[in-house]
This record gives sequence, C-alpha cells and structure tokens, in this order.
Amino acid sequence: MSTSSSTAPVTAPPPAPAVRMTGRQKLVLVLLLGAQFMIAVDFSILNVALPAVGEGLGFSLAHLQWIATSFALAAAGFTLLFGRVADLVGRKRLFTGGMVVLGLSSALGGLATSPEVLLTARVLQGLATAAVTPAGLALLTTAFKEGPLRERALGLNGALMSAGFTAGAILGGLLTDLLSWRWAFFINVPVAALVVALAPSVITDSRPAGRPKLDLPGAATVTSGLLLLVYGLTQAGESGWTTPTTLAALLVGAALLVGFWFVEKRAAAPLVPVHILRRRSVVWGNATGLIAFVTETSLVFLLTLYLQEVLGYSPLATGLAFGVLGIGTVIGGMLGGRAVGRFGSRRTIVTGGAVQAAATLSLVALGTSGGWISLLLAATFVGGVGNMLMIVGFMVTATSGLSDGEQGLATGLATMTQQVGITLGIPVMSAIVTARTGTDTGPGAVLSGVSTAVLVNSALVLAGALLAGVFLGRSGSRASAG
Repeated sequence: MSTSSSTAPVTAPPPAPAVRMTGRQKLVLVLLLGAQFMIAVDFSILNVALPAVGEGLGFSLAHLQWIATSFALAAAGFTLLFGRVADLVGRKRLFTGGMVVLGLSSALGGLATSPEVLLTARVLQGLATAAVTPAGLALLTTAFKEGPLRERALGLNGALMSAGFTAGAILGGLLTDLLSWRWAFFINVPVAALVVALAPSVITDSRPAGRPKLDLPGAATVTSGLLLLVYGLTQAGESGWTTPTTLAALLVGAALLVGFWFVEKRAAAPLVPVHILRRRSVVWGNATGLIAFVTETSLVFLLTLYLQEVLGYSPLATGLAFGVLGIGTVIGGMLGGRAVGRFGSRRTIVTGGAVQAAATLSLVALGTSGGWISLLLAATFVGGVGNMLMIVGFMVTATSGLSDGEQGLATGLATMTQQVGITLGIPVMSAIVTARTGTDTGPGAVLSGVSTAVLVNSALVLAGALLAGVFLGRSGSRASAG
C-alpha cells in the first residue's frame, strides 16, 4: 500500500521574484553612469584632434604625445591612492570634488593659449579622473548588493565606458572639423556642472564605519612606482625600449611596486591589505581587465593608423568608423551582466576573450583597398561584444566577495588596472609597428606593421582568457554557475 507521501503530487517551488531597482537606485545609476561616460569620452576625445591641437598651440611633433601622456600619468599614478582616500574622506565628497576639478580643468584646457597651460589642464583632468572613477565605482557597488542588480549595473557601466571611448573619438573628429579642438574641452563643463548640482540630493554617501589611517609609505611607494612605470612605457613608445631613460624608469618603477608588497606586509593600516592581494579573484580578475583594456584601446590606435595612413580617411571619417565598435561594446555590456549571472564570470571571461581574439585575428587580412572597410566594421563590432564580456566579467570578479568597507579599495585597484591598461597598450603596439616599419612610412609598410601588431594583440587576448579560465576556477564564478 502506498503512503500518502509517495502519491502526493510533486510541485516545483514558485520561481523567485525578479529583483528590480528602486526609483532611487535608478537615479543613482543614471548619475554615476553619466559621470563615468563623461570620463571615458574625456580620455579619447583628443586622440583624433591631436594634430589640430599641436598646430593651434605650437606643439612640436615629438612633444605632441605629452597631451595624452600627461593625462595618463596622473590618471594611472594616483588612482589607487584616491581609491583609499575615498574611504577616508567619504566617496560622495571625493566624487563631487573630483567632478568640480574636472569641469574647471576642462574650461582651462579650452581657454589655453600655450602648451604649458594645456598640459597643466590635462594633468588636472587626469587627477580628477583618478578621484572620480574609483569613488564613483565604489558608490555604484555599495548602492547595489552583490548579485544580479550589481552585475546589471556593472554591465551597463562597462558598456557606457567603452561607448564613451568610441563616442569620444567621434566627437573629437566632429567638433574639430565643424568648430574647434577647444570644444573637445568645453563640452565637459556643462556635464560636470549638472552632475555636481544633482549629486548631493541623489547620492547617499558610503564609507567604512571606522575611518582608517592613510598608509603614507605605501601611498608614496605605489604612486611613485606607477608614475615611473607609465612614464617608462610612454617613453618606450616614443624612443624605444632600450634607451637609458626608458630602462631606468621601468626598472625603478618595477622595483618600487615590488617594494610596495613588503611595505604593505609591515604596515599597521596598509593601503592595500596583503590578504586582498592574495585573493585569486582580485589578482586574476585584474589581470584579465589589464589585458582587456591593453588590447582593445591599442587596437583602436592600430586601426586609426590603418584608416588614416593606408586608406586615407579623415579624422571625422575615422571617428565615425569606430561607431560600429561602440555599438558592439554597448551590446556586450548589456549582455555581460546577464551572462555572468547565468554562466559565471569565469565562463563569461573565457568566452568573451575567445570571441575578441578571433575577431581581432581576422583583421590580419586587411588590405590597401577601400573595400576592406567591411571586414574592419564587422570584426570591430564582434570584437567589441567579446571585449565587453571580458570587462564585465573582470569588474564582477575583482569586486565580489569583499565588504562594503573594502569597495573603495577594490574599485581603486580595478580602476588602476583600467588606466594602466589603457596607457600600456598604445606604446607597446606602437613599438611593434615601428620595429616592423623602420623609417618607411608608406601605406604598404604601415599596413605590414599594423598586421604584425594585430597578430600579437589577438594572441595576447587569447592567452589572457585561457589563463583566467585556468586560474580563476570557481572563485570568479557565482556559486550557482560554477
């Protein structure tokens, strides 16, 4: 005779209700993502306008790179320090103050009448970026608890940041051709003013319950190390890897970063606690992010060379061509949060890296005729989707499993990774192109150099994705996804 328990129908548990954002969370998301989008635009908006800026202010061709380098040095060198400062003074306060500096420095850049004033403005813009980006990310991750909502928010953040890099290239070409390169600076001013006006009423501050002390030896060591490392990398792209200045900067910078580890082991209130640096998700999550930013930003540089030096495109046409890449990154960002939630960040990173590597590899086939633009557009679209899957997976991995009190540190590390990656990619790929072309600047030589660098770029993406897949294991995945 059957028991009642064996005959009773088995019913599946009701599905969990979908988690939705509150109205306030949506406002916070719009404000913070708007600020991050502006930061991304600000990084790339001058790239296609550099020749016009140099002509307008009297920069020599050899010194033109300092318009980008001065920004990158400040942004990459001070990001980790400001991520910790955000925990000390309050993330909302640092975010708002950084936006004020960004707006004022943009106005200064637009009004500049000499190279010295412009470079001062770019340094201030870099410092503002170093403050706003980790503070904004920490406010974002603490506004959304770990899980689907945070993954969705980080996916949108990544999508808009990548779209911002592309929009910056388009806007830079458009403003330079139609108005003046000065509007590449002025456009930031009203956006910054709007964010500063809305932030006090929209954002709720987040900071640890206890106010930690600032680790001055650690701050000095890591900031000096990063500054020297970024300087050495930019010098390598300009004058080669074996010059005394380049070698000295790279070696001393690397030594300071190694020394930072030992300083932190002995510090009473370390800038970056060693237990965090030992977390596999933090180490390999940031390693993945570094590769994602190195490869995609340097690919834009390589394809700019191809479009302008081989196909003869104007700055505006070049910027518009990258609009397809922007669409791909937006789609990748929208898919990234869902992919992480369903498959885990490890699988998302590996899949995204494989897609990006394959799309990048196809660009080796580019030729000298205008018909190859179709391949370029298709490959950059697909590669943009894959790259954004990697970036969303990196952000989720690098900020997961840590308390709200450590989010300023985690986002500071992630932002430092982003800035160093953006800075590192161009000089490395530029050195590969230069080594291949030598003194020949004809279209055929440039195409040969670009093709070689594209091949290296693709191999780097694939290697990074596979290493992340091996070393992240389940630590980078959601428990449910494995």
